[in-house]
Amino acid sequence: GTRSAVLNTEARTVEADVLSRRCVMMRLVDFSYEQYQKALRQSAGAVVIILPQSISSVPQDVVRQFMEIEPEMLAMETIVPVYFAVEDEELLSIYEQTRAASASQGSASAAEVLLHTATANGFQMVTSGAQSKAVNDWLIPSVEGRLTGLGGEDLPTVVIVAHYDSFGVAPWLSHGADSNGSGISVLLELARLFSRLYTYRRTHAGYNLLFFASGGGKFNYQGTKRWLEDNLDHTDSSLLQDNVAFVLCLDTLGRGNSLHLHVSKPPKEGTLQHTFLRELEMVVASQFPEVKFSMVHKKINLAEDMLAWEHERFAIRRLPAFTISHLESHRDSLRNSIMDRRARIDTKALTRNTRIIAEALTRVIYNLTDKGAPADLQIFTDQMQIQQEQLESVMDWLSSQPRAAQLIDKDSTFLNTLEYYMGRYLKDVKQHHVKADKRDPEFVFYDQLKQVMNAYRVKPAIFDLLLAVCIAAYLGVAYVAVQHFGLLYKMIQRLSLKTKQQ
Repeated sequence: GTRSAVLNTEARTVEADVLSRRCVMMRLVDFSYEQYQKALRQSAGAVVIILPQSISSVPQDVVRQFMEIEPEMLAMETIVPVYFAVEDEELLSIYEQTRAASASQGSASAAEVLLHTATANGFQMVTSGAQSKAVNDWLIPSVEGRLTGLGGEDLPTVVIVAHYDSFGVAPWLSHGADSNGSGISVLLELARLFSRLYTYRRTHAGYNLLFFASGGGKFNYQGTKRWLEDNLDHTDSSLLQDNVAFVLCLDTLGRGNSLHLHVSKPPKEGTLQHTFLRELEMVVASQFPEVKFSMVHKKINLAEDMLAWEHERFAIRRLPAFTISHLESHRDSLRNSIMDRRARIDTKALTRNTRIIAEALTRVIYNLTDKGAPADLQIFTDQMQIQQEQLESVMDWLSSQPRAAQLIDKDSTFLNTLEYYMGRYLKDVKQHHVKADKRDPEFVFYDQLKQVMNAYRVKPAIFDLLLAVCIAAYLGVAYVAVQHFGLLYKMIQRLSLKTKQQ
């Protein structure tokens, strides 16, 4: 976020005329980029954006609007600290009182404004703690596991990859349900299914399966980049060096009625990549006609700071790779938003997409089409069916915690749980820890990602001024009254003396 996060300012809402050195509070339902920029232009002390308890209760047009604004908020460099807080009764009460006080400033009468300002309750927003400091060393942890094929040593390898980290304007609110919790969920379900097939000799295929849950995906797929360097440049033998059939990257698969296979180079006929494309088309057409499937060809643009999809990391190293996603474009705002929550996941669509991928992959590995298997053959049924309950529980676990890259380290509970889960189905499961290359892309992480903000009920400064004026006026009146009373008393005494003398 911001280098400066310590705050001690008066609360206001955007309805107020003067926002300078004020803590400007906005609710998501009333949020707009124009109001946000207004607060920044007036040099607000801070901005607090209040989010509802449940994103699903927010109108979809509001959610879409904020998702479109998020990239601009991230790209804009500002010294104003921006906070996000989840709404509760107390915070809503503070907001409503502050809004009433701010709106009254636009009243027609100056006397009314003065009176309301003096009598209204205000809030002083205060945070404590040290200023944010840059994090010098940042580790990227990833997890890999494998299933070894049956046969000779030089077996072809199918690599299945998904990045686990999430991204958004606020790290602690980045739950990344669809991007890319859905990808990890599908990867784990594929690991479970194929581990069962590889348990029995008669269903043990002649392909190695390599599963990789990568870190740093939202930062140009750095975990994948360093993993490739370690396996291709710094070792004499690895599954990536020997005979890679293709790499399948899983990304945003949790909703919608469309699937897109993103490629950097269209696969040639006769290759295993082309066979997988053909099997995907066949499975969708024969078993899931409601799904719209297409191949999206996009060349790698090395001039851009960020790669579009994870498969491009493999394609750069001349490994055949593609990404499957329900998104048609890598620029979709869903991929980098704190609005990407569990409520947006369609579990039935996730289960269906998992089945499509599993069926097509199985047909390739076991060469079923060439063996005469019908196009509508359903492989994963009965005891081997896709477990929707399992996918739901994994999605619940993934989306219940923020997975921003700067929150995941080698000792995190999330990473250890992921390693344990993969270890239930795969062999040689291990973690990889590499240092981030902060020049690809250029970025700096800061600590102090979470702050406790206290709201103190206070009277405005003008109240003290008016109180002082009232006290001064009272004392003045009392002084004048005492003076007059003294003169009156002296006059009465003189009259009394004259009467006695007479």
